[in-house]
Amino acid sequence: MTQPQHILIIGTVWPEPNSSAAGSRTLQLIELFQKENWKITFASAASDSEHAFDVQTLGIEKVKIELNSKSFDAFVAKLQPSIVIFDRFVIEEQFGWRVVENSPDALRILDTIDLHCLRQARQAALKEKRKFTNEDLFSDTAKREMASILRCDSSLIISDVEMKLLNDYFKIDSDLLHYIPFLLDKIGEKEKNAWPTFEERAHFITIGNFIHEPNWNAVQYLKEEIWPLIKKQLPTAELHIYGAYDSQKVNELNNVKEGFLIKGRAEDAMQVVRKAKICLAPLRFGAGIKGKLVEAMQCGTPSVTTDLGSEGMHGDFEWNGIIANTPQEIADAAVKLYSDKTLWLRSQEKGIEIINNFYSKEIHGEKLLEQIHNLQKNLKSHRLKNFTGAMLMHHTIASTKYMSKWIEEKGKK
Repeated sequence: MTQPQHILIIGTVWPEPNSSAAGSRTLQLIELFQKENWKITFASAASDSEHAFDVQTLGIEKVKIELNSKSFDAFVAKLQPSIVIFDRFVIEEQFGWRVVENSPDALRILDTIDLHCLRQARQAALKEKRKFTNEDLFSDTAKREMASILRCDSSLIISDVEMKLLNDYFKIDSDLLHYIPFLLDKIGEKEKNAWPTFEERAHFITIGNFIHEPNWNAVQYLKEEIWPLIKKQLPTAELHIYGAYDSQKVNELNNVKEGFLIKGRAEDAMQVVRKAKICLAPLRFGAGIKGKLVEAMQCGTPSVTTDLGSEGMHGDFEWNGIIANTPQEIADAAVKLYSDKTLWLRSQEKGIEIINNFYSKEIHGEKLLEQIHNLQKNLKSHRLKNFTGAMLMHHTIASTKYMSKWIEEKGKK
């Protein structure tokens, strides 16, 4: 049992668990901390969203903060949290130095969500129609993201693949990183028996908010190259495309005759995924771990995805479906999985195995709590070993601080 804590989470946006995997991840961490009876304050400079989860229903204090404003300094100085969690590196850039100046003893944790530099580098390589290499990571985004990781006492890394990349390529000390994937409940017989059967399910599904570029690219890929190949073999099948923040360009892809149906936001993502026979996720770039594929496993819905889609998702366990990479391979895999009940049931069982072992809430949650406790107990020596981080914070305070103050003063005029 760790000591009582007061955690300040600073969010890029207010959590939207029905819109993104990042929102679900935030609520998983909140649940872990609340089980320890830790007090939590959630702050964000973002505007309220009608689809945001109301954290106040969990007994969490919700605070609206401002960018480039000394009002945050007064807020955090009064709050004096024992832990501050920055949701994405851009939030640490904006508020990290202010926390250091006004609450220096607070443990600073960065939740990376995924490595933005990796996702962007892969996207650029795809756009240029060439193979991604690690040299693509030598970018301004990477420099900013690595600097943020180094300035913090610990960074939460959601993918074991990204852990390896940070260790081997960016040479980040393991003491500054903590691997923690999604924290999920186990699937038991009760949950399994509640799933619709193979015969009760129909059609294909893909899901994910449309403003996330990997999702939008996958929908275009399905429309232009993959779905016509599937439809040719399964003429009565439909593909139901769900996602938040659909726009005119998204809705224009809807075609009833082709069975390519844009459904928009799902009020209950799990419900629509449970009804589908197969989840399609032909991702060509991205990073982290993919919420739609985790949801599919939780719903007993086998999936077809790419090597990149399954990356960091299943460890040494077999995938809960088929991994394929070319349009024809993806289409053939989808048809096979859709038509073969034995293969489908076997794939469903593999998904249960992955959820119950790779994403164990008990195992990973306990490890994070232990890591926090150890860091707090040895915080001074931990920081003394991270000279690079201290140097980066010094220069951040010397530059970003005064740029922020200039923006603040300019805004008063």
